[in-house]
Parts: sequence; structure tokens; C-alpha cells
Amino acid sequence: MTKKRLWITRRLSDATLERAARDYEVVINHDDTPGTAEDIIAASAEFDAIIPCHSEHFSADVVAQLDPRLKILANHSVGVDHCDLPALAARGITVTNTPDVLSDATAELAMLLMLGAARHAVAGDRLVRTGGWDSWSPAFMVGKQVTGARVGIIGMGRVGRSFAAKARGFDMDVHYYNRSELSADLAQGATYHSTIESLLGVADFLSLHCPATPETTDLMNSERFAMLPPGAVVVNTARGALIDEDALMAALDRGHVVAAGLDCFKVEPGGNPALSLYDNVFMLPHIGSATRTTRDAMGFRALDNLDAFFAGQTPQDQL
Repeated sequence: MTKKRLWITRRLSDATLERAARDYEVVINHDDTPGTAEDIIAASAEFDAIIPCHSEHFSADVVAQLDPRLKILANHSVGVDHCDLPALAARGITVTNTPDVLSDATAELAMLLMLGAARHAVAGDRLVRTGGWDSWSPAFMVGKQVTGARVGIIGMGRVGRSFAAKARGFDMDVHYYNRSELSADLAQGATYHSTIESLLGVADFLSLHCPATPETTDLMNSERFAMLPPGAVVVNTARGALIDEDALMAALDRGHVVAAGLDCFKVEPGGNPALSLYDNVFMLPHIGSATRTTRDAMGFRALDNLDAFFAGQTPQDQL
């Protein structure tokens, strides 16, 4: 049987590429640069399937120009905000993602960002590295304690629940907002809030774990930052679109928000240079799922979805 042709748009894990080459006729973008609209449109005439990342954008305009040969996008990501799903569905193109497998890695990074933001990781690291640490006093670099504090989680999907489990390890009082209240076995004692506004009022720490949609764009704006308790810490490992970055900086300038931990930004790659001026903002370059274990699992999940599709089955993660 002739192998289906597969375009892998970025450099995935070695184990993923080995398996893909075994089962498909594969072309890999070894330059590891984002696929442009022109690349995607051209590839659609040459390949039966694409494994894209969130760096490849399937806008309505791009989708309208895709060749009928392309049958499936097996995303190497959980988020699909880079895909115009209605446009793809109208063209009969199946779309899948990779849920479950990156929840723990992303939740780990959220914990790192929360702790680092709360305990002056940026300023402290710089002080030691530059040789500026030449004194000490009881008032030196006093931060915000995580243990026993209240944490608010917006979005209690897989990543949010994994983060909640880790927060309970710090004896945190977990509160959450979700589109619907979780069953008791999933909530594990977390307190449900039916509105974001109710949650914000008790969130000494706030962690965002919801998808980017038109409804969640600038979810955290000036009005909502002001609803947080004074001295709150904000963490975002979900999508940069969730935070109005100017509003965050204004809240930091007022001291109402004392620190932030960010793994994602409005503009990626690159981030927001203005945020680099804040020692109380701990930033990482969108690496929430970047562990070897998770990268292998994501690649294999994408291939599992392709295998099912070409076997005439419904992929496990079809959207």
C-alpha cells in the first residue's frame, strides 16, 4: 500500500520523527522555521496530512486556498486558536489536537512561575550574577508566601486541575472559575465560583488556564486587575491573548499586582520588551510543555490521530 504523504512543519522529537518516517512518506522542515501562508497553501497540493504547530496559521483566507488533497491537520498542540475551525470544517478538513499529555509539564511551569514571581527570582538572580549581593538584613528581598495562600484558577480543564493538585501540595486554598462546576471527584475540594468577578476577589494568586477565544481576549483587563486583592500575583501559562499587557503593567506600577509570572505573550516570538523593565515579572519563552517526555507524548498523540484517520476511524482527539 502506498504510504500517505505527511508534512511535519517543525522539528519534533527524534522518537516522533522516527515513527513518522516508518509509517508515512514524510517531509520534515529541518530548518525549524514557522511555515508561512504560502508554504501551507503549496503543501496542501503535495500532502495528504500536515502536523503543524501553533506557529502555523490556518486563517480563513489560507483555508480558502487549500488544495482538496489535504485531508487532516493533526496539530502538535492542545490549543487550536491558530486554526479557523469553521473554515476548515466547511472544507471537509479534519482537525485534531494533543490534549492530556502536556498537562503536568505545563502545570509544573505554572508553579515555577508562581514561586519565582512571588519570591523575587528575577531580581535575586541578577543580584547574585552581577556581584551586587553585598549585604543582608531582615528586610532584604521579602516576598509573598505561597504556602497556605488562596489561589484562583480560571479554567479547570486538564492543565488547571493538574495545577490545582500541585497547589494543594503547598497547602493552598484552591478556588476556581470554570464554564461549569466540576464533579466532586474532579474538584477535589476546590471552591467553585460561578463568575470570574467572584473568583478574583479572593485570588491572592491567580493562574490562567483557559483557551484563547474571542470571548477570552483581554480577559484580564484594567477593571479585572483592580478586582484582585491588593498584592496579588498573576500567572499565565495559557495564551498571551488572555492578558491586556498594558493593563497589567499599570497594575504593577500601582503596586496592586505585586508580581507576575508569564510564559506567553501577545506577540510571539519576542514577547513584550516593556515587560522586561519589571524585575517583578518572571518571564519564560512559551515553554510550558517543553520536556522530553511531553514532546514525545505530543508527537505520538498526533501520529495516533493520523493513524486512526487513515484507517477509516474517528481520531481520538478530533475537534
